[in-house]
Amino acid sequence: MTAPATPPAAHPAAGIPPGFAPLHVGGNFMHINGPLYLLHQGGVVKFGMRVQERHINPMGNLHGGMMASFCDMLLPLSVHYQDAALAQRFLPTISLQIDYLAPSPLGCWLEGTGQLLRATRSMVFAQGLVTADGVPCARASGVFKMGPERPQGSTTLE
Repeated sequence: MTAPATPPAAHPAAGIPPGFAPLHVGGNFMHINGPLYLLHQGGVVKFGMRVQERHINPMGNLHGGMMASFCDMLLPLSVHYQDAALAQRFLPTISLQIDYLAPSPLGCWLEGTGQLLRATRSMVFAQGLVTADGVPCARASGVFKMGPERPQGSTTLE
């Protein structure tokens, strides 16, 4: 019995949709596990990534842990772009809930949008939706601690 053929890995920059630019955030973790891309035009903020061989599980779909990492970046980064008072704040995760709605196969374009629901003096509440080639694949919500301001000259948001 032969093993099923593995689809070819997508090149990291293969088919990045127009308007998306590389986003260098998340320190070494996302440098190794990304790359992430940002589309920020007017009031529209979207984050994306191409699912590569290193991101998948044995079934050829995005690993749930990688989806969790994507959502854990998506929500606080979206908040940074939606509220100027929060733009320079580090927002460590207190809680993250993810509903996995559909698989995200190797080579697909993962795209997410997030929404700030509420910010208090010490907490931030957000939700988001992720699609795989346009098909909803994950819904996320999270609670984030209002952390310290990022150091001056810092280039990473998370």
